[in-house]
Amino acid sequence: MTMKITNTLSGKKEALTTLQSNKVKLYVCGVTPYDYAHIGHGRVYVTFDVLYRLLKYFGFDVIYCRNFTDIDDKLLSRAEKEFGDQMRYKEIAQRYIDAFGQDIKNLNCLQPSYEPRVTETIPEIIAFVQGLIAAGKAYEVEGDVYYSVRSFPSYGKLSKRNIDDLCAGARVEIDERKRDPLDFALWKSEKEGTFWQSPWGFGRPGWHIECSAMAEKFLGPQIDLHAGGMDLIFPHHENEIAQSEGLHGKTFAQFWMHNAFVRINQEKMSKSLGNFFTLRDVFLKFDPMVVRFYYLNHYYRAPLDFSFEDLEMVQKSYQRLCKIFAHQLPSVDLVIVKSNQTVKAMLAFLEDDLNTPGMLGVLFENLPSLQKDPIALAAVKYFMQHVLGLSLQPLPEKELVITEEIQELLKARDEARKNKEWTKADVLRDKLKALGYEAQDKKV
Repeated sequence: MTMKITNTLSGKKEALTTLQSNKVKLYVCGVTPYDYAHIGHGRVYVTFDVLYRLLKYFGFDVIYCRNFTDIDDKLLSRAEKEFGDQMRYKEIAQRYIDAFGQDIKNLNCLQPSYEPRVTETIPEIIAFVQGLIAAGKAYEVEGDVYYSVRSFPSYGKLSKRNIDDLCAGARVEIDERKRDPLDFALWKSEKEGTFWQSPWGFGRPGWHIECSAMAEKFLGPQIDLHAGGMDLIFPHHENEIAQSEGLHGKTFAQFWMHNAFVRINQEKMSKSLGNFFTLRDVFLKFDPMVVRFYYLNHYYRAPLDFSFEDLEMVQKSYQRLCKIFAHQLPSVDLVIVKSNQTVKAMLAFLEDDLNTPGMLGVLFENLPSLQKDPIALAAVKYFMQHVLGLSLQPLPEKELVITEEIQELLKARDEARKNKEWTKADVLRDKLKALGYEAQDKKV
């Protein structure tokens, strides 16, 4: 196995090496469950599900941890909005954790080895913060605890930022009590009797400390590979490095992988622009396997410009594959699969930084010859099902249903029209149309 990946830490493509022979410790940042998962989330978890499957195919013992950030400002705000009580955030979290689980299962992503929640890791988080204070890397101010960024000289090595060039701005909380504007919160104080008791009073953890603590709890102080979306490089992953290496004094993650954004009309998805699609939105019209296949048609490090027109074309390609592999095929074992020449050629692209488009190019180029050889076709089918995670089952007919999500879109469009926000109303109309629904306008 000569797996090469683009390591964000070095900025270069490197051969994957592990701390322990035949074992890979993999951590992927999970969702904050305050809403339904969107197509950007789908891309992240399908990408690293393929990586997970590929490493297992190579024979590695993969310990895969993917968390839930189930305590966060967004969760508290949602609970306050829905129930008038932010302390009911757990109900919000559970609702969307359940929804995420179903969405990700529909995409045929394998279950991680561990799927911890922040709220179940509070003792470890508190102990981690105490360790940072004892090491001189953090300090307490009126019940809040901050990480001292300048105590970690290599801060910025992941995002390639110079600590002296960083200043308090959009991504940095302004607080005059901090020793330096760059210092970030490890523990946030809250009023007496709420959230969790700590050595610094009642409070809750900051965002970044959570992943450091969960990674250590389930994978240890050093891991092989840490992954997530590119939007997490700074400050989240940069801060994870500062925390974990500040406490333990050794490299936290040997390799870092990041996938690029999903964009709509050359812009990053945004709820305010109305160009925001949940996985559930898309599943109304397209089978989840088509969506998974759509992700695989794009190199994970390149921005994906999402469109329903492209999904329509990809669906036709996927339907073609399903028909070809639907024939009764002989059973094959792993020895036959791994010795197949087409599989080897496909694998060569996957080994080269998960080049899924190149791999699919090999597949389609070899389809004519494969169809003449049932054993070879069966070997490739096995590889596609077990490594790419594609079911290759014939696609069922989709029936349009007026779901809660569609009702919310219709309501939002009516509100936009009442407020004479015509551009927003047009965007929402186009979104409904893309999903297969025609909005009938009434006079405003």
